Amino acid sequence: MALTGATFFFVLVVATVLAMIGTVAVWSKVRGPRPVRWLVHGAMIALCQLTAITVVATWINNSYGLYASWQDLLGTTSSANADAMPGPPVSRAKFNHGTRDGVLDTYFRGSRSTLSGQVLVWTPPQYKEPAYRKKRFPVLILMHGVPGSPQSWLEHGGMPGDFEKLMNQRKVHPFILVMPVIDPGSVDTDCSDLPDRKVATWLAYDVPDLVRHKFRTLHGSRGWGVMGYSTGGYCAAKLPLQYPKIFGAGAAIDPDPLTGDNAVLPDPKLRRANTPADLVVGSTARVSLFLATSRQDRVSPPASIEKFLAASAASSVQVRTQLLPTGGHNYHTFAASYPLAFHWLGAWLSAPK
Repeated sequence: MALTGATFFFVLVVATVLAMIGTVAVWSKVRGPRPVRWLVHGAMIALCQLTAITVVATWINNSYGLYASWQDLLGTTSSANADAMPGPPVSRAKFNHGTRDGVLDTYFRGSRSTLSGQVLVWTPPQYKEPAYRKKRFPVLILMHGVPGSPQSWLEHGGMPGDFEKLMNQRKVHPFILVMPVIDPGSVDTDCSDLPDRKVATWLAYDVPDLVRHKFRTLHGSRGWGVMGYSTGGYCAAKLPLQYPKIFGAGAAIDPDPLTGDNAVLPDPKLRRANTPADLVVGSTARVSLFLATSRQDRVSPPASIEKFLAASAASSVQVRTQLLPTGGHNYHTFAASYPLAFHWLGAWLSAPK
């Protein structure tokens, strides 16, 4: 049973309820000397507390992706060895309906990166309508923060509901939404390729390869975009600059500072090669980027976006910014940028055709 699966969480909830009911039902029926009764009562209370704490801990882990598997939790998997990550290839990856709102869930191993991870996919209602039966759809890859997981978009990020509302209001055309893990094995690389862990390859080649094989998707960069918040926002600003033939547009919502993080990539040369503020200087990439933050967000300072905007002046990159007057580094602030972010993406990425 998967650590991050909905089944495991449901089993824990049932176990907690049964432990509470059993304690109430048996409490007064315990017989024997007083020390024995105290011991049994104490064990019953401890069992109730243990199951309740486990439910809360599992919910937190599912929301923030602190541990991706039992091996990760128990420390039995080497995070430095990508070859230690098992998983089916694209051809054998199976999507299930275990998540809510019609979101599909799978786990697979990328052929190029040799990394494995979870991917959630939501198709708009039009995807199954007769009028769209032969049409291909644009794809938007949604990237979570770190710590975080693909489920963070469902539990806290308002997806796919917030997007569907905007779509029904005709403020954006239909997209296939794809939510992959951006730190396979719980190793944060700022979506970068390291010598032994090619996360950029996972996101730019393996995940799109999976989606193309399983769904009707548009060809070319005008059919593919990325959007993310926090660390995922950093990645959304970076990947179109590195892979302009794959991603035509990106929306970075409250991104981590676009000047790079020494703690994540301590090697200066590697960090410069993966820093959006450096990548955009003189870039000839024909891509568009939307960058948003709040005046009050200390994690995503406005100065970082202002520096990026200045650096992009001599490039071919189209940049649009949004500065909210209030809001911290949280999902409420992220969601405040959705209308403009999705409108921008819809203007640059093709509609189903």
